[in-house]
Amino acid sequence: MRFGIIGAGIVGTALAVRLEEAGHECIGVHTRSSLSYERFSSYLKINHLPLDELVPAADVLFLTTQDGMIRTVAENLVTKKLVKPGQVWIHCSGSISSDVLRVEVGLPIQCLSLHPLQAFASVEKALNILSGTHFGIEGDNPELGERIVKDLGGIPHPILAAQKSLYHAGAVVASNYLVVLASLAVELFAEAGIQAEEALASLLPLMRGTLFNLEQVGLPQALTGPIARGDAQVVQGHLDNMPSKLVEIYQELGLKALELGENKKAQLGLSYSPEELNLLKLLLKKPN
Repeated sequence: MRFGIIGAGIVGTALAVRLEEAGHECIGVHTRSSLSYERFSSYLKINHLPLDELVPAADVLFLTTQDGMIRTVAENLVTKKLVKPGQVWIHCSGSISSDVLRVEVGLPIQCLSLHPLQAFASVEKALNILSGTHFGIEGDNPELGERIVKDLGGIPHPILAAQKSLYHAGAVVASNYLVVLASLAVELFAEAGIQAEEALASLLPLMRGTLFNLEQVGLPQALTGPIARGDAQVVQGHLDNMPSKLVEIYQELGLKALELGENKKAQLGLSYSPEELNLLKLLLKKPN
C-alpha cells in the first residue's frame, strides 16, 4: 500500500511509522506546520510534498488533521481537482463519520474512518501503545480498515455511521470523565484536609486496582463498596458530610452503582433485602 499523510500530528506520525514498519510505503507528507514536519521527519525521512504531488501518488490518503479541519481539507482537495479515482480517503476522528469526506455526490473515491480508542499524549507514547489498541472502523471499505488496523497491531471493531456519536460518547465517558471523577475524589479529599497532590497520589493506586479488577472479572463483578454491600448507613454518612454541590452527582452515580449492584447480586443468586433497597433508593432519591 502506497499511502500519503495530510496532517503530521501525533496520530498521523505514529500511523506512518508503524505502517512503514509493516511493509507499506509512505510516499510523502503534507503539513502546514514546519514544527510538525520537523517532528515527523525525526521518525521517518519522508519528503514534504505539495498536495498536487502527494495526492496522485497515493493509493490511500490519511487526513490526520484536527477534527474541525477534516471537511475543509477534503473540500480543498476537491476544489483543486485532486481526486484520484479508486483512492481511499481515511480520517481518524472518533466523533465524525466518514461521510465528512464525501464533499460531493459521485466522487470516485472510498471514504473510511479509523479511530484509535486510546489517548495519545505524544508520538513516543502513541508508538508504545498503538499495538493492542482497539479501533472503531466505519465507512465504505471496512475490510481494508481491518487489514490496516491489524498491520498496526490493533484490534478492529466495525461500527455504523449512525452509531459513531454514541461510540465516541462512550469513549469520552471512559477516558475524559475518569479524569473528572479523579478530580471530584480529590475535591472530597480536600474537604477531609488532604492536599491535592497527596490526594491524587493516594487515589491513583486505588483507581489502578479498580481497573485491574475490571480487566480480570468485568462488569458488574468489579463493583465493590458500600452500595454493592447494601450499606445505607455509610452512604448516609457520605451525604451528610460532603459539600452540597457534590451531592447530586454522588446520587446520580450512586443510582448507577445500585443498578450494577442488583445485577451483581442477581448473577450470584442473591438480592438486596427490601429494607436495604428502599433505604438506598431513598438516599439516592430514586422513586419507588
